[in-house]
Amino acid sequence: MMQTISKNDLGNHIDEALGPSDWLLIDQERINGFAESTDDFQFIHVDEKAAAKTPFGGTIAHGFLTLSLLSSLCSDLMLKIDGTVMSLNYGFDKVRFLTPVKVGSRVRAHAKLLESVEKNPGQILAKHEVTIEIEGEDKPALVAEWLGMTIVG
Repeated sequence: MMQTISKNDLGNHIDEALGPSDWLLIDQERINGFAESTDDFQFIHVDEKAAAKTPFGGTIAHGFLTLSLLSSLCSDLMLKIDGTVMSLNYGFDKVRFLTPVKVGSRVRAHAKLLESVEKNPGQILAKHEVTIEIEGEDKPALVAEWLGMTIVG
């Protein structure tokens, strides 16, 4: 559940665990839709028969599909700054894809605020470490340092 705080209180939440999110099923329909959107039809993602012959035993989600789900999975995790006008994706300092997400798996997000700085008056740049966990797996699907710019009025 999203928590609203003052911009002056943001620093008090450094290294605080945020999450986890709800679980999200990664089914073949979602993978195929992502392939359609990105023109990435590599067999490991969309050809169930050919992918069954790989060490994964079936299709896997695109790494970028998993990464793209951060916005949705983290929407209720991140701290909201009181007076927020808008929040913008500012990029990533680091992204690592650690474990493939097999079709039929469920994933969820965890986050923690690493740092925040007011770049200009009313423009707060925050860096979060985000992790996408795969249900039943020891290692996460991905770990990233995600940057977000919040504009407050």
